[in-house]
Amino acid sequence: MREIDVSLISQTVKELCIKANKVLPDDLAEKIEESCSCEEAALPKSIMCDLCENLKAAKELDVPICQDTGMAVIFAEVGQEVHITGGSFEDAVNKGVHDGYVDGLLRCSVVGDPLERVNTGDNTPAIIHTRIVPGDKISITAAPKGFGSENMSRLKMLTPAASAEDIVNFVVETARLAGSNPCPPMVLGVGIGGNFEGCALLAKKALCRPVSIRNSNPFYAHLEEEILEKVNDLNIGPQGFGGKTTALAVNIEAGATHIAGLPVSVNVGCHVTRHASKII
Repeated sequence: MREIDVSLISQTVKELCIKANKVLPDDLAEKIEESCSCEEAALPKSIMCDLCENLKAAKELDVPICQDTGMAVIFAEVGQEVHITGGSFEDAVNKGVHDGYVDGLLRCSVVGDPLERVNTGDNTPAIIHTRIVPGDKISITAAPKGFGSENMSRLKMLTPAASAEDIVNFVVETARLAGSNPCPPMVLGVGIGGNFEGCALLAKKALCRPVSIRNSNPFYAHLEEEILEKVNDLNIGPQGFGGKTTALAVNIEAGATHIAGLPVSVNVGCHVTRHASKII
């Protein structure tokens, strides 16, 4: 049994919240840079180049990539041979979010009650997804999520009679309805299967997968490419001004479901779909 003190968990979460908000994953930054050369018209090309410059400026000036530093979403895989000491795991995660946002001078955007709308002042509480897995380590991913894109997300309870084409049409329709609101080019996380909440979690997890990696199942990998092509044919383009790059990637995650259902969820990510991970 390996002992891990809660202070290490808090410090790790703090570092990941700050890192995720200031530096994009390399593969996503590369996709944005590649898209500059894909655009032919002057305006979308100029916008894509500006997005690249923004990423460079954030890194050089050590400031957030976007002013909306998001609601903190934390994925934790806790090894079953780990004994957490010194306090509560969830309290440790929320302390890390508090320290990351307050000490890191990140914008705090969380309200304690959805109707009273009073800001908590430290971006807590976080959304925490915890799994118990084999081993003696803890894997933590921080995925800050802004709500310009989150608000454009959708879920639909299809029936088993629905086809792959129906799923494609639903995802493309979601992108079309989103338009310029999620600061395109978007990253689309698609969850297929599970139940009502399960497919939404699959979609959120899909946004944390590198955009350079396709689904390991060739069927879903093909579906990802098909949806991406159709979304980019919408001509919404960078920041909604038209162009070839409406989406940078489509990531699908699928899971088991009930014989009577076919849930599908689309979690829309903006061009700064942020996440950072560490194993302790």
